[in-house]
Amino acid sequence: MLTARSIHLLARATALFTIATMAQEPDLVFKSNSNLVIVDVFVKDKSGKEIADLKKEDFTVLEDGKPQKIAVFDYQHLGSEPAAVPPTGTTAVPATVAVTSAAPERLSVGPALPGGGRYQGHRLLVLLFDLSSMQPAEQLRATESARKFLAAQMTPADLVSVMIFSNELKTVQDFTSDRDLLNEAIHKIAIGEGSDLNVTGDTGDSTSGEDSGAAFVADETEFNIFNTDMKLSALETAAKTLGALPEKKAVVYFSSGINKTGVENQSQLRSTVNAAVRANVSFYPVDARGLTTIIPGGDASHASQRGAGLFSGAAQSSQRNSFNDSQETLVSLASDTGGKAFLDNNNLAQGIVQAQKDIQSYYILGYYSTNAATDGRYRRIQIKMSPKLQAKVDYRQGYYAAKEFGKFTESDKESQLQQALMLGDPLTELPLALEVNYFRLGRGSYFVPIAVKIPGSAIALGKKGANEVTDFDFIGELRDSKGLLLPEGVRDGISVKLDADNIAKLQTRNFEYDTGFTLPSGEYHLKFLARENRTGKMGTFETTFTIPDLNAKSGYLPVSSVVWSNQREALQAAVGSATKQKKADAANPLVENDQKLIPSVTRVFRKDQSLYVYMEAYDPTLQPNEKRASLVASLSFMRGKTKMFETAPEHLNELAPKRNGTLPIQFQVPLAKLPPGHYTAQVSVVDQLGRRFAFARAQMVLLP
Repeated sequence: MLTARSIHLLARATALFTIATMAQEPDLVFKSNSNLVIVDVFVKDKSGKEIADLKKEDFTVLEDGKPQKIAVFDYQHLGSEPAAVPPTGTTAVPATVAVTSAAPERLSVGPALPGGGRYQGHRLLVLLFDLSSMQPAEQLRATESARKFLAAQMTPADLVSVMIFSNELKTVQDFTSDRDLLNEAIHKIAIGEGSDLNVTGDTGDSTSGEDSGAAFVADETEFNIFNTDMKLSALETAAKTLGALPEKKAVVYFSSGINKTGVENQSQLRSTVNAAVRANVSFYPVDARGLTTIIPGGDASHASQRGAGLFSGAAQSSQRNSFNDSQETLVSLASDTGGKAFLDNNNLAQGIVQAQKDIQSYYILGYYSTNAATDGRYRRIQIKMSPKLQAKVDYRQGYYAAKEFGKFTESDKESQLQQALMLGDPLTELPLALEVNYFRLGRGSYFVPIAVKIPGSAIALGKKGANEVTDFDFIGELRDSKGLLLPEGVRDGISVKLDADNIAKLQTRNFEYDTGFTLPSGEYHLKFLARENRTGKMGTFETTFTIPDLNAKSGYLPVSSVVWSNQREALQAAVGSATKQKKADAANPLVENDQKLIPSVTRVFRKDQSLYVYMEAYDPTLQPNEKRASLVASLSFMRGKTKMFETAPEHLNELAPKRNGTLPIQFQVPLAKLPPGHYTAQVSVVDQLGRRFAFARAQMVLLP
């Protein structure tokens, strides 16, 4: 028998394939420049004033404690006076033409910088419009502020690029000083594009977040539609794209906040920040909502709220917390990359001006690393100034070396996994989605199933006979609310073998790995890492979750978390075999009669599917002298104020035979009769004898 604080790993893993209709995106290719390392260094005195005219000899560069020879040294001092608007009928000088007397001061030593030096001596500003987070009025406000900046505040030293993001990241105008080209690019932004995703993305306090498409996961857009990963991943891609340029870059990110979704992948936020730091990019988020007043009950853009919460203040408090949460990620992006968040101000152009002012002067240092190993390890950079200078320096603290995974030994591979898990810099080469649920086993223990999904399109396979094969490694650690590492975690692996039929469907299928723990109630932090061993791609998912104490006395009926799904999968359907075999499938409430219910995360379904819902109620009031309860449960679908569908009430009285005080609640609903659209699904449970109730809600999307 396990103690209350022990962890029981259910190690039998399944690699389940799922059919979907994934929207494919072209692969992005990034090229690096041998082992040349570029570092931007900002040098200021004690009063915060920039120190100019330093020489290469004033700097010492160390990598992992070893001195490095400075091969590239460049100083840039950028102008801040706005450029005159060219008279009508004239053409602005393109940025690639040699700059005249308005050129900023520059001092160069050593070989040319990567990128051919096209942008040396200029301030690089990117205007990134996140259309997926803004309503049409906010999109219009953001684009008008950008045009205002171009007309009155752009300087001769500025080169500006325009990017947009709706369901993918696009560069609509490369860096240029031509106002006409920039205004034309902004004018082409379709106001209203992507704004429907703003509604879809806000899932409030949901405790899960991914879908199962045709068999059980939809496309990769749906894979992220209910979490912040999609937006943060776009910012990470933008940073990596800009990383080919050695100069300092500022990304002015027009957004209306990034909503939280319950189970957050904290690794994606940190990975985005770290990618920006490595690429010499600072984020300057601008909240396009401007100065906003929170109206009790909501404004005219949303259906009015109902219930006592509107009068008690609870509804307004929830509105305020939701608004603050949407700005919290913007503040984190700014502070962690050296930028500033521009919030609660109607003059959005000032957000661009702030980025412009922050990049005045800096030094570019480059060195060829003396460590030629392609081991993928993190290397720390340290820059020291001449002792005679009492200066403050700001620069990136390190970088990851290139790696040739095919040359790794087994010891190298294991060391890489352990190092990647311990380092503060998470990896997101391999996309992951993770869902956590909880079910009570006894008075003091809970079973916590964990489902991890990986898009099939991200997997590389190798030929072995008539089949294609690959294998995965999984490693994870669990910490309690005090940060203490719990004694057991995940260390597992699966091998995958696909026949010709499955190979042909690889781009539209997903892999699933599942495991589980037995834990007491409390707060926990899970850090999980997966590696695909053909290419060495790794992905990290971090989340904090809470297991409530369902034994505590309250006026409500205690219930488990709710699993929303559209697929039951036979255990024998696994296409991978784990190095450890599950010995406790009986403890998993999602397994019944050798069939497993596959949790959904994005909750995006299709009309030709059925919706499966599973939850449990605990300690219902029993009839006198009988071990029978009297519960009534129903499932309803709401669109705004309109109830689109509700199941007939289910009368439940049979307790689970081997689990004291547990009453399973299950629904299976064909979705064919519901029109496509966005819904709020709600499970309502009433204990008629005990006069207690419980309900659970989730946002879902139904596709044609």
